[in-house]
Amino acid sequence: MPSSQARADRAPDPRHRGVLHRTGTWCARHFVIVLVLWAVALAGLQVLQHAYGGDYSDDFSLPGTQSQDGLDVLKAHAPQAGGYSAQVVLHDPDKPLTSVSDQVATAVTDLQKLPDVLSAQSPLPSSGSTPPPPPDPNTGPLSTDGRTAYITVRFSVQPSTLDPSYLDGVDQAVRPLRSAGVTVEYGGSLGELARPEPSDRTSEAIGFGVAIVVLLIGFGSLLAAVLPLITALVCALCGLALLGLLAAAATFATVSPTLATMIGIGVGIDYALFLVTRHRQNLADGRDPVAAAGNAAATSGHAVLLSGCTVIIALSGLWVSGIGFIGKLGLAAAVTVVTAVAGALTLVPAALGLVGRGIDRARVRRPVAETVPAQRDGSDEGGPDPGGPGGWHRYARRVERRPWWFLTGGVVLLAVLSFPALFIQLGHIGDGADPKSFTDRRAFDLMSSAFGPGSNGPLTLVIDQSKVPSGDRSSLADQARKALTDVPDALVITPLTATSDGDVLTATAYSVAAPQDGRTTSLTNRLTDDVLPQAVSGTAARTYVTGTTAAQVDFLDLVSSRLPLIIAVVVGLAFLVILVVFRGLLVAVKAAVLNVLSIAASYGVVVAVFQWGWGGPALGVSGEVPIESYVPMMMFAIVFGLSMDYEIFLLSRIHEAWVRTGDPRASVAHALEITARVITCAALIMVSVFAAFVISDDIVVKMLGLGLAASVLIDATVVRLLLVPAVMTLLGRAAWWIPGPLDRVLPRLDAEGGARPPERTGGGRGGAGAA
Repeated sequence: MPSSQARADRAPDPRHRGVLHRTGTWCARHFVIVLVLWAVALAGLQVLQHAYGGDYSDDFSLPGTQSQDGLDVLKAHAPQAGGYSAQVVLHDPDKPLTSVSDQVATAVTDLQKLPDVLSAQSPLPSSGSTPPPPPDPNTGPLSTDGRTAYITVRFSVQPSTLDPSYLDGVDQAVRPLRSAGVTVEYGGSLGELARPEPSDRTSEAIGFGVAIVVLLIGFGSLLAAVLPLITALVCALCGLALLGLLAAAATFATVSPTLATMIGIGVGIDYALFLVTRHRQNLADGRDPVAAAGNAAATSGHAVLLSGCTVIIALSGLWVSGIGFIGKLGLAAAVTVVTAVAGALTLVPAALGLVGRGIDRARVRRPVAETVPAQRDGSDEGGPDPGGPGGWHRYARRVERRPWWFLTGGVVLLAVLSFPALFIQLGHIGDGADPKSFTDRRAFDLMSSAFGPGSNGPLTLVIDQSKVPSGDRSSLADQARKALTDVPDALVITPLTATSDGDVLTATAYSVAAPQDGRTTSLTNRLTDDVLPQAVSGTAARTYVTGTTAAQVDFLDLVSSRLPLIIAVVVGLAFLVILVVFRGLLVAVKAAVLNVLSIAASYGVVVAVFQWGWGGPALGVSGEVPIESYVPMMMFAIVFGLSMDYEIFLLSRIHEAWVRTGDPRASVAHALEITARVITCAALIMVSVFAAFVISDDIVVKMLGLGLAASVLIDATVVRLLLVPAVMTLLGRAAWWIPGPLDRVLPRLDAEGGARPPERTGGGRGGAGAA
């Protein structure tokens, strides 16, 4: 006989006759219409995207920074010296490059004729002149042995933002050199343009393959495994098409579609899985398929809606950085989250209506849904689970009996994983970490070998003396030359030279280390903050350090200064969401604190693998690299939002049982028992989706993929299955306490369409809050 709980679930419940219930029921009943509309939307968006979609580009500026101001000064006073520089690196292991001087001259001339090129500087002495002795130390453009050189090409736009077809003209210009046996590689942003077009299809295929295996093992039904994957893919494709249309109106970074794919597929599978799991339990409880889908939309659909809103809120927090590049990355990910939520609330119920009771027809093992344990409200009504207590049931009771053990173990594990994060070094990942199949990596190696690693990231020093009287400029130049002598971490600083109008002095500083090295960052900051201001002290001159490396350091400083603000905003908003939904002050505090701890642990994993080099070579990363400056910021916003999926899913079941039984400890064990399977499967799927992106050639994508995979795994295991149940058990009734005045002020939201507790008779007392 069905239990009283099953009978109650089948009974009409007016509380479920809300918008989500009506939407889910309608979509399940009229599944043909809904599926056709989604198919039309998918096809239409793909057509529009191909016709009108924009391109992705890393062309962004940092207005107000000293590097950008310095670049503007150069553009105004020396257009040929301004712009964006890149190197065309030449190398001949058998003979000096002077033997192909005619071909070098031809290549330089042809490069100067290309669109968007301001200048191209030959590395060889002019014909007939006596070559000057190489500088000591030699920073180029011609090596001491004469076999390596670089042509400096200055562009009016960032070369990496040009169309890939632009490389046809560059290849044509250097063809005579290659015909003469000279190796030609493209460095800097020109080399970035020449990188292979990134493709995420392999990563997506791996993620989907693992997801199918996990779902088949976890739930035993082929349709139940495939349905979340298909709906997630459809929603992700729609989201990516919308992002492409947005890219026609605004500039999005090249990593944006990859990031949107990772997040869209991950949350899309999770959200669909939550609804499918609830739907299958409703079928097992005796509901007809349409009613089961409607109930799933009214219950788990609420959790999906709240989770999606929390993810979007967290991603929106990236705009607090004040950096459009960062904010748009959050917007790109939010687009696919929106389509994932829309698909979960409409497409998934329609698909469930289509398959009906046949969802478990094709099976690889005995299908399972949620476990329905005894009521645990002091009576045995409902009886035991017909299948007997399973592993999750026994585990839940073990946590209930020994919460301190699990809490201590979880905290210690998080502390160990978080330890490397104390030594995090933010920076920019240079070309030296790229695969050797990339031309910019080969150019980097040639430059480092011939001219030292600092040659790959020269710093342009700018002294604007336009407001200095002409009679004082000579003494200013002498003062500046003395200040630029023996600067720590500088391999060499070239002599100051004046622009043609005499208003600006320029020099080039070369670091003793590669651009991504911390010593180069220190040199840039020392020149900007101390050396150059001292060089012009007592005058009206203004100083700047500009160039690609200087802009990267400015970006790092901006991100580092605003990361604490983003953390505070995202944590605060998530705290408010949990507080409003679950009406428990300590529940909200617990959610914020534990999520921060889990993110710190994931930071530790990323630092150990990439910065310390523990496993980096196995992932295709050459040597130890700094943590890309914006990765921690992106990880925090994304992970904090995604962690709310499991937080809300688990807390909603705890709250549902607490409202029904009034037993806080048993409610925690009950919720853990019925959600552990789906949380574990959902986490494994999302981990597989994220981890599959570590095979990307882009180091930043690798870093994000590993960081997100580690954080989800930590959050769904250590936090959701250890710390949350332990803390909630220890808090007991106090977890749901909220001060009366605050309770009356906050709006009331329904977490999962569950029952409402009795109204309070006195403010501020412990008890169930309104769901």
